Amino acid sequence: MTITRKKLLIFGMLTILASAVLMACSSSAKSPRLAGHALILAFGDSLTFGTGATPAESYPAVLERLVGRRVVNSGVPGEVTGEGLSRLPGVLEREKPALLILCHGGNDLLRRLDRQQTADNLRAMIRLARERGVAVVLIAVPSPGLALSPPPFYRDIAAEMKIPIEEEALTDVLSDGALKSDYIHPNAAGYRRLAASIAALLKKGGAVE
Repeated sequence: MTITRKKLLIFGMLTILASAVLMACSSSAKSPRLAGHALILAFGDSLTFGTGATPAESYPAVLERLVGRRVVNSGVPGEVTGEGLSRLPGVLEREKPALLILCHGGNDLLRRLDRQQTADNLRAMIRLARERGVAVVLIAVPSPGLALSPPPFYRDIAAEMKIPIEEEALTDVLSDGALKSDYIHPNAAGYRRLAASIAALLKKGGAVE
């Protein structure tokens, strides 16, 4: 084996190890225990709004029933992360949540906006919440295409900022035609699946029982 090939092999192994460490850090991140009266803010775009289903079938509405906490739906269809960043401070001030569920970036990906800027906008939204003492859970959104998968920056942000992340649920839902209302939105069954995955993450992280 040549020296160059050995270097490439070592680099590949280190990359895999680093990815495993990042995954472990983000998957083990905890959320503070939510009091019974605590408010959860679901913030994002049409995936949060519930496009493709009725308001009562959106993931925030279903999640509210699953975790026994009030969940405010603050989803705006068509919104990109730059717009979300501008909107978030006012929503945080008005609602005063204990927990922010951030599901954003899908429209940036659809419009092929700069991914570094999208990641920076997500980081800024997380910081805004934390400055107000609000815990954050991140929902990874898959890139559109035949092989759906979230961009790596979602996992990187979760590991860097030590917050819980749900990075498989939306990919699983949007990969199954029976769970979709159209090309990019879940149907009622899909939103139920997403809500159940988020509820499981909150329970695993200690936010709810």
